[in-house]
Amino acid sequence: MAERRRGAAGPVRPGLFAATTALAVTAAVLVPAAVGDGGTGTDRPGPRAAPARDDVDSSADTCERPEASLRPSPADGPAIEKIRAAGVVRAGVDQSSFRWGYRDPATGELTGFDIALVKAIAKEILGDEDKVVYKAIPTNRRVRALRDRDVDVVVRTMTINCERAAQVGFSTAYFEAGQQVLAVKKEALAPGEPEITGYDDSLRGRRVCAAEGSTAAAELAKESHGARVVPVPNQLDCLVRLQLGEVDAVVTDNALAAGQAAQDPTVELKGTPFTTELYGVAMHREDEDLIRRVNQVLEEYRAGGRSSPWRKAYDRWLAADLGLRDPVPPRPVYRD
Repeated sequence: MAERRRGAAGPVRPGLFAATTALAVTAAVLVPAAVGDGGTGTDRPGPRAAPARDDVDSSADTCERPEASLRPSPADGPAIEKIRAAGVVRAGVDQSSFRWGYRDPATGELTGFDIALVKAIAKEILGDEDKVVYKAIPTNRRVRALRDRDVDVVVRTMTINCERAAQVGFSTAYFEAGQQVLAVKKEALAPGEPEITGYDDSLRGRRVCAAEGSTAAAELAKESHGARVVPVPNQLDCLVRLQLGEVDAVVTDNALAAGQAAQDPTVELKGTPFTTELYGVAMHREDEDLIRRVNQVLEEYRAGGRSSPWRKAYDRWLAADLGLRDPVPPRPVYRD
């Protein structure tokens, strides 16, 4: 049984993947400098037509089926030509979400399920999967990075929903997840500490971490179950705070939480998913030719059943943590 000790900030669980915690803290420092004017390390504060928001309500009644995207096409257009002229795809990604987008400690290279999809997009457009400039962006900068044209695509476990779809363009869905609670296992709790059992009243009076601009933050704003919400820039910061005893639980996508649990054997997913999250590749709304081309990539990426590139990526990056019996990608939905 893992021991926990009470410190100034709360219960601290010692000896648990210090390297992971250090990596997460480093990522949190580096991320803001990675989104800006393409290399100066500063954000461009210029005027915007409207504030870009990621803290959205996926049940908004202003649209129907936000996952419906433009039909795929291999045709070139101005956005594709701009990428070809630059010679690289500028991709907004995460660098600290284990299994999805993270730096391999052994090589220092970005890798994961989302990174594999970025490579497939670059391969289709430029003929070389390595012609990518990765820009690590925090959760609450995903929309702004696209609207400011700091990146061409965002591939960062980004849920498609109505308010986001009013600000950016989305591909068809490439993965389905759900919001769920991550908390300390019962056997790892301090004596007398109550167990958190899921997205329910066991959260009352507890400190619950969620990334700013995330679907989790929006859901907690609607129904917190009496929890005190602790916002952070990136979802992995929540795992660090949980390890340090600064929060009692995390709410995030179960696909991401499974990766966090894989990094710390004293935490686990609690209860069941309470939302449906469809991840899409996000692009600027005006770049319709790019949206169609990415959908063409996804058509090919899904094709082939168990031998498809999608399934191979799932087996490599996600199978060990999610353990779905026969995973399949979401069916694409197109506009009439």
